Amino acid sequence: MDESAIDVTQRILNRHIVYGASDSTQPQYLSANKSLNYAAGGSISSPEVDKVSIIPFTINYKDTVGLFGKENHFVRVNVNIDYKTAFKCFEEPGWECARLSQEELNVVSHYFQAEIDTNKDLTTVNTYQPAEIAQNSVAKLFDGYVSVDLENLKTGNKYIDSWFDVRLYTKSREEHPYDKMYVRANDYFYIGFHARNTKRLPYNVKCVIGQEYISGLEPGAMRYKNVGIN
Repeated sequence: MDESAIDVTQRILNRHIVYGASDSTQPQYLSANKSLNYAAGGSISSPEVDKVSIIPFTINYKDTVGLFGKENHFVRVNVNIDYKTAFKCFEEPGWECARLSQEELNVVSHYFQAEIDTNKDLTTVNTYQPAEIAQNSVAKLFDGYVSVDLENLKTGNKYIDSWFDVRLYTKSREEHPYDKMYVRANDYFYIGFHARNTKRLPYNVKCVIGQEYISGLEPGAMRYKNVGIN
């Protein structure tokens, strides 16, 4: 053997000290590999990150926590609403959403159905300005808040589901007492997934962001408000 060859024995030993002797990198074996410190989302100070810009938006979480892996998993959800796009119509106070269809024009109760032609009346006529149709957009409410609804869909196995817990956390990393909260349209919150037993626990959780869009001045938002907001 060439004496100039590099001896990597110490490098391999050092790697085993840090990561463990197993070559498996699967999350359920992080504890056995002695590599929990390198697990993504293992603590609320270094969470996994999700981003939401269009409301309402549903995020489904399916994974496992517990035995030989992380007993806790945290996700930080960054909410930054794009006001130009929405998946539903959010009504403003005193206004209702209109539904536009391409159905055949008929006379209803002596009223003719409207025909929309975006190429006509492009300028102001007799002090009347052209109408602007805002489709699938979000109005900018004063101190606007979006709702966050957390639901544990469970696995159907009561012996597993009874030992799993999922919670909402505020931006100040405080546990929220409800499965519903309101956060500002440009804000963030946390979700914590917790194993309460020494088992490998699968979970199935749904989080809906922006099912409601309201002003922070409305009293209904105060009860579930994300405490700690500046």
